[in-house]
Amino acid sequence: METPHRIPAPAPESHIDAVPSGKWFLHTSPELCMKRMLAAGYEKIFQICRCWREGERGSQHIPEFTLLEWYRVRSDYLALMDECETLIQSLAVEIGLEERVTYGDHNVLLTSPWERITVEEAFNRYAKISAKEALRQDLFDEVMVQDIEPRLGIQKPTFLYDYPSERRSLARLKKEDPTVAERFELYLGGLEIANAFSELTDAEEQRKVFQAEIEIRRSLGKKVYPLPEKFLTELEEMPSSAGIALGVDRLVMVLLNAKTIDEVVAFTPEEL
Repeated sequence: METPHRIPAPAPESHIDAVPSGKWFLHTSPELCMKRMLAAGYEKIFQICRCWREGERGSQHIPEFTLLEWYRVRSDYLALMDECETLIQSLAVEIGLEERVTYGDHNVLLTSPWERITVEEAFNRYAKISAKEALRQDLFDEVMVQDIEPRLGIQKPTFLYDYPSERRSLARLKKEDPTVAERFELYLGGLEIANAFSELTDAEEQRKVFQAEIEIRRSLGKKVYPLPEKFLTELEEMPSSAGIALGVDRLVMVLLNAKTIDEVVAFTPEEL
């Protein structure tokens, strides 16, 4: 399917800034509109589309990029791990890489099973402080980038899962342990490729999460976005579902062993 790129209100996440387009915004992902399609009765949907995030520029980031996003009802984040694994293995075979992909200094074996490690286990293994303490000191993202992410997906691709509830985004909490959310990220050769959730479908709970993110944005002096009211209104109709966003440009980087994202796009912003 294809959903609008220009929307009146993005998901108000504290760490993602939307690009203004008049009084509206270019979407940072097609997530909100695609979930409204699930609420309308569509059960298996996907799209490959352009997305925009303000201020994201570096060797692995670009303000305008391509996402593959898909959703399936009556599914969860564990099932999406299996689908993601099968998809990338199939792509590797199609382009002649078979069982291994070389990315930088890493020779990553793609055969099943891929590594699955919780965020808590990753902090205990690779960081000097626990995930709980990192959150308390507001160091979670810093420790992830410096100490943990470079060590993920080195011998085999790694699913990093069960994020702390404070980093739940639009994911639902685990019934058996509400301190963590049913969310994962996929890493190949130290590079994040995908982000996925078992979706939160409780509209009031999602509203509270959004309002908390808005307060964080306000405290940081960032632009405060309006709440996506139509999404919240229709969320109650959305069945139990799971969804994933996979960075196409980054996956191409890994498959082609490109050092920077500049090598896999036709034009960088500086060339325009």
